[in-house]
Amino acid sequence: MNTLQSRLRDFKLAGIYANLNERLSYAKEKSLSHVEFLELLVEDEVNSRKEHGHKKRYTKAKLPAHKSYEDFDFSFQPSIDKKLFNDAFTCQFIREKRNVVFIGNPGTGKSHLSISLGIQALLKGFKVLFTSVSEMLYNLNAAKADNSYYKKLDYYLEPKLLILDELGFKKLPNYSADDFFEIISRRYEKGSIIITTNKSFEQWSDIFADNILASAILDRIVHHSTVFKINGPSYRAKNLKTPGGEH
Repeated sequence: MNTLQSRLRDFKLAGIYANLNERLSYAKEKSLSHVEFLELLVEDEVNSRKEHGHKKRYTKAKLPAHKSYEDFDFSFQPSIDKKLFNDAFTCQFIREKRNVVFIGNPGTGKSHLSISLGIQALLKGFKVLFTSVSEMLYNLNAAKADNSYYKKLDYYLEPKLLILDELGFKKLPNYSADDFFEIISRRYEKGSIIITTNKSFEQWSDIFADNILASAILDRIVHHSTVFKINGPSYRAKNLKTPGGEH
């Protein structure tokens, strides 16, 4: 048995290794055939690899929090088309290399919804990466100093779903706008993007300082996208009390 378990480790059959003794006892108790016993071991290995793969993808996704679909209060934000969001939740937009854009004021649930889509995509086996726009652009610009720019660019191009959070919270310098365009243009019709922003499309020229560049970016994002405009109040202010004790 020790030799068998050692070989299972060598061949990286972690699922079979972890459940071997339990399965042996079960097979003896139920008088399973060799084929039935083997099927159980193979099922254990498949489940183990799926779980390991999901954990690995979840870690690499760098989600800032675990925000689920079930935890979102759609009744508090009735401006969201729930049927349309349910369609997005199937992750068909990723298979079709389409985009999703959430537009709304701070605290309206844009990041929550984007993370919930990211979690669902991970469960379906897609590679996901979450980043704020400012962090991504800082990393891309910093990578130019040590000649790792194209390696860092590939880092943002590789995932099937790239979630870009907080576009528009501050105006971007020209060099950052160029890097943002590089990401958008290279992912165009090749990989899906989710963008959360507090700016309407008409205000995007204020973000990028270059109307032509803003138009080119907007054109590539909107061409294949589902847009959610959230007009409701902030969740963060929902339970705040006034000095007099009123909500």
